[in-house]
Amino acid sequence: MPLLVTRARDAMTAASVAAAFVKPALLRAIASIAIVLGALAAIASGPACAETSEVRVSHGYGVLYLPIMVMAHEKLLEREARARGLGEVRASYRVLDSGNVINDAMLSGALDIATIGVPGFLTLWAKAKDNPAIEIRGLSGMSSSSMYLMTRNPNVRSLADLGPADRIAVPGIKTSLPAVLLQMAAAKTFGEAGYAKLDPITVALPHPDALAVMLSGKGEIDSHMASPPFSYVEDRTPGLHRVFNSVDVLGNITLDMTYTSRKFFEANPRTCEAFVAALDAANALIARDKRKAAEIYVAAASVKTSPDEVLAILADPNSKFSAVPEGTMEYATFMARVGTIKARPASWRDLFFPPIHSRSGS
Repeated sequence: MPLLVTRARDAMTAASVAAAFVKPALLRAIASIAIVLGALAAIASGPACAETSEVRVSHGYGVLYLPIMVMAHEKLLEREARARGLGEVRASYRVLDSGNVINDAMLSGALDIATIGVPGFLTLWAKAKDNPAIEIRGLSGMSSSSMYLMTRNPNVRSLADLGPADRIAVPGIKTSLPAVLLQMAAAKTFGEAGYAKLDPITVALPHPDALAVMLSGKGEIDSHMASPPFSYVEDRTPGLHRVFNSVDVLGNITLDMTYTSRKFFEANPRTCEAFVAALDAANALIARDKRKAAEIYVAAASVKTSPDEVLAILADPNSKFSAVPEGTMEYATFMARVGTIKARPASWRDLFFPPIHSRSGS
């Protein structure tokens, strides 16, 4: 028990015992001291355990971010915070695309928790490693699905058919999730020395904008490394065809994850616990009520689609939502081997804060 609290209690006990023996004025003085000590104890103990009253969370475009959309719609973070005695915590959500933009927002202090493609996270993790001022680690995995390389060039049937005149849209050049998946696929096609062969023909463009260009049939961009639902829309559009599915090349590994700074985690451990619990609750809702989850997505999405179209994506066995990270070391090993990141983690646990270590990840 804190010293001030002990003293306050003893003082109040002494006041009651002395009541029959001391003059009223002296009794009032003793009681006043007890009240002051109690107030000081409350002041001293309150801020020491206080956590943030607001959590700023980012998410990107597409179905891969559905758990965060469900979390926001159902106010799950607020609920889990109350359950942990944190009071009324306000959660705000901001749409950010591209790993570089997200990481810059985190470093500038504009975000508390980010959702991001695994490669974008690894880029900042390696740069900030062992620097307490800017160090980051993962809170959880989040989602996995298939990504398609789509094209309107009838002559392109494999990566080897792409030429200098082609242009591939990705959210961010070299470090975004689609860009690194494209590099990993290129390494399998051209050999590891050719992993960056397609980088010169990639163009930075958010998924919704890339979809609009692909559907228009105009503009310099003729290909798109697309995530769902954009990939599904393009795949059923006449004149466009799929070059490859990322799952066929790389397997079904975590595509998007969540992370925060060491500073935020250490100052707000129960808030971070509440966030992961809210993510689990969102994933549980998606699993048991896909129709409701699809309606939440339609209401939140920037590119309008129907619930039935989203339900088709959720029914795809490649679409998975889980806080357990899977395959993060595949990215890390590749990126360290080709020199994209300078630090290589010994295991996936080096990348995540301890609370998630008890789950079976990779």
